[in-house]
Amino acid sequence: MNSFDDLGAAVALPRPVRRVVSLVPSLTEAIAMSCPGVLVGATQWCTHPGDLEVARVRGTKNPNCREIVSIAPDLVVCNEEENRRIDVERLRDAGIAVWVTRIRTLDEAFASMTRLFTVALNVPAPEWLRQAEIEWEAPPSAPMIDAVIPIWRDPWMVVGRDTFTGDLARRLGLRLVHLDRPGRYPTVSLEELTEGVSLAVLPDEPYRFTETDGPESFPGLPVALVEGRGLTWYGPSLRTSRGVLTRQLSRALGNSG
Repeated sequence: MNSFDDLGAAVALPRPVRRVVSLVPSLTEAIAMSCPGVLVGATQWCTHPGDLEVARVRGTKNPNCREIVSIAPDLVVCNEEENRRIDVERLRDAGIAVWVTRIRTLDEAFASMTRLFTVALNVPAPEWLRQAEIEWEAPPSAPMIDAVIPIWRDPWMVVGRDTFTGDLARRLGLRLVHLDRPGRYPTVSLEELTEGVSLAVLPDEPYRFTETDGPESFPGLPVALVEGRGLTWYGPSLRTSRGVLTRQLSRALGNSG
């Protein structure tokens, strides 16, 4: 049976899907929680759930395609941003069904995840997904704050336009000051990093910002150290991430004076 993934590619889906390899940490957590026993492979970056015991097929950008083929999955799940097109094509050329998601906003996340479960995996949409939609449907309750979210340093790279994290930040009441720059994750100088910024939000991934690594670059500004998973993952963490992140941002702003 052919269905179409988020990019419009026809995917021949077996029924039922019993063996899945996930090349995206968010999708790995979502599938493991919702379809126990289905996952047979994941990347080394797939850290949730912590007790997941499956074959590890290297990273999101350099998966071991030969090993994936040897595992003989019914389906491999990928993401347009996280994974390379060449790896998707190699797997498809080897006769493996590959489902590619496209997620750049919260609404796209909810729609894409619903299709992943109901169409690709042919199971009901999980309850946590409905709860996450409810959690994020209300608009921000406070005035917008001009903010920056770095994802790397040396060089400094920040969250820009057309990103899932940028849309999530907007829902939290953050106005990212670098949205007008070209590229989705623009590189900026140290001077540009703080220009017009009222709050710096430092996640612990992909770069691991800590109390002693990062805040010193934002003298005189409130800094919120936040869990990167809550800010960048679009799986089950969305059920609780809004409340957690809101408290972390409020604490940073309250401590700034």
